[in-house]
Amino acid sequence: MEVVALVSGGKDSCFSMMRCLDYGHKVVALANLIPLDDAVDELDSYMYQTVGHQIVVCYAKCMGLPLFRRRISGSTRDHALKYSVTAGDEVEDMFALLSEVKRRIPSIGAVSSGAIASDYQRLRVESVCSRLGLVSLAYMWRQDQTLLLEEMIRRGIVAITVKVAAMGLKPSVHLGKELAELKSHLLQMNESFGINVCGEGGEYETLTLDCPLFRNARIVLDDFEVILHSADSIASVGILHPLAFHVEPKPGSSSSIGDGAIAEENSSCLYEVNGAIAHTDGETKQTLNPTPTSDAYPDTNVCISKTGKTLFSIGCWIEEPSSASQGMKADLVKVLSRIENQLKDGGLSWANVLYVHLYISSMKEFGLANEVYVSFITEKKCHLGVPSRSTIELPLVQAGLGNAYVEVLVSNDLVKRVLHVQSISCWAPSCIGPYSQATLYGEILYMAGQLGLDPPTMKLCLGGATAQLDLALRNSEAVANAFKSSIFSSAIHFLVYCSAHLTSTEKEAVEQKLQNSYIAHLDSARSGSYPTILYVLAPDLPKGACVEIKPTLYVPTDGYNDNDDDGDITREPEAGGSKPSSSKVPSEWSAQYSGLHDSCCLANTVAGKICSAVVSVTNDIASKICPSTEHLHPSKEHLKAIARFCAFQLAKTLTDNSFTWDDVTMLRFYYSVERAVAADVVSRAFSEAFAELGAADGSLRIDGAPVFNLIPVSGSGRSASMDDVVTCELLASKA
Repeated sequence: MEVVALVSGGKDSCFSMMRCLDYGHKVVALANLIPLDDAVDELDSYMYQTVGHQIVVCYAKCMGLPLFRRRISGSTRDHALKYSVTAGDEVEDMFALLSEVKRRIPSIGAVSSGAIASDYQRLRVESVCSRLGLVSLAYMWRQDQTLLLEEMIRRGIVAITVKVAAMGLKPSVHLGKELAELKSHLLQMNESFGINVCGEGGEYETLTLDCPLFRNARIVLDDFEVILHSADSIASVGILHPLAFHVEPKPGSSSSIGDGAIAEENSSCLYEVNGAIAHTDGETKQTLNPTPTSDAYPDTNVCISKTGKTLFSIGCWIEEPSSASQGMKADLVKVLSRIENQLKDGGLSWANVLYVHLYISSMKEFGLANEVYVSFITEKKCHLGVPSRSTIELPLVQAGLGNAYVEVLVSNDLVKRVLHVQSISCWAPSCIGPYSQATLYGEILYMAGQLGLDPPTMKLCLGGATAQLDLALRNSEAVANAFKSSIFSSAIHFLVYCSAHLTSTEKEAVEQKLQNSYIAHLDSARSGSYPTILYVLAPDLPKGACVEIKPTLYVPTDGYNDNDDDGDITREPEAGGSKPSSSKVPSEWSAQYSGLHDSCCLANTVAGKICSAVVSVTNDIASKICPSTEHLHPSKEHLKAIARFCAFQLAKTLTDNSFTWDDVTMLRFYYSVERAVAADVVSRAFSEAFAELGAADGSLRIDGAPVFNLIPVSGSGRSASMDDVVTCELLASKA
């Protein structure tokens, strides 16, 4: 992509440009914001007026690029971490600046910034990029600062300190020093006082005098003075004020370089961006994009399910023959409209949605599905952050369920923490659009589906299924670390989607890779238990991936130990509290099914507050439930027996672990379409089984809508063979 780089004159913006070149992008312009003379931070304002205002112009000549700059007219009016468009805010000056760049250079596709750890800075750049249809590139985001500093020095960035404001940094000693000279001292101060070695906490600011990007010239500082702003005995604050500098041509340069900043001010490569802030046509279209309604697609049997109370799941699908479907767009509009109305009926909105499972009939229509999705779920509607999401292809048409099936996890209260990084970085795959990497609600972290994508290029890695799984695990760990957690010590449940394109050998290799790279490294001594693991075979995955993983993690808050910053977690059983009354099941169920529980059910309880369970009905189990060969092509009666068996095992799991049906937040039954059983037949079998269970157990309230979601798949199971007749997946959480 062609890139415009936001520059301030320091090391970070220069190194960010170098990273852009590393990943095949082309920096074609620079953009700079000049603070007001009466800026709130008088010291920073003075620095920019004396250093950035003049020297940044020299960068354009040194690099042979046009420079766009604008004097900030606004102030900080929106103080929230997540930015909302606010008239008079200084972010709108960035919007005006980049709008002009895009107008003059329409081929611009991305914006580079030097964000390393500041969510505040990153989110504002991402907001502007989103409004302008640009991609944010932040290749230093969440990178180890010590390694960054070393790489900057090694790769030839010559930068000096022009401001110091931290314990251990003295204006009289450390101002004007090059990074290479200060490196050992900065590392020592990091160990002694915990300062950020790249200055991310404002400990110091730099001015870049030379770097590999400066192909035409370098900047030479001829004279300067040190100004002591604060003579604090612990952490003095001072700045370096350049009194004279010049631009020195590099050997072999053919460009004409002026004699200094005054000559540069008149350069034809400088564009002053002045005037009022105007919204672009693209932004207006994005803002005014209407939400489609289901009125245009009548006469459809749209079905809904609901599981749970305070935290609950809503599933929605279309039950009709494939010949009656009006296509992907129509079906998804109807499904999302129904969910939206269901939310409104409960006094809720999309802002209450934590997670979305988007199931579509063909991955070839992923783009179309996304267009419909973003017309319903937007950042404007989700002020606390957009839901996390997983998208896979399922054999919906084959099962008679239309072209779209959506399941959402909803909370009655608006208390969640969302991680939504839209910038492309080296940290983890970006989420450019209204879906986030992870959502934390209560003590459960719901992570978006992760592919084996190389974060800086957003391309699937080479090496097939096992290589993709390995990278997906690393990507998941990076996201978990952002919440001071780890997939190796905090996992509750692990869902592994495998593409149906994989051979039997490749599926076995995936399971072995998960064993060697993940399960073998689980910190069971600290976690207390192993996560439940479920494999699901899908016809196709996004980008044609071989594997997609979706971890669910336990992230404790008050009352539980979080001993280390690296995310390792100690799980302790909940103290006190009475055991809930046992679930009641029909007596004949207990007599018939109790002996099979240990062989088919795997459960994981965490801190007495969370329970995940997987019930695997294999062919062997099915033959014991109903001794015949019918399990290969089950009849209605055989399906009913399997449904009763599943309901019994789930009820027993809840009772054994001191949970009730009211605690259940998600319940899915996966069944293979290869067994040639229609969805409505399976649905009736499970509905009747749960009705029987509800009649015996008053805690299970059946109010008409199913309390579960039936998911048609190509295969599922606790192993990568994925040859279960039915697989149950349950998650329960106490308030």
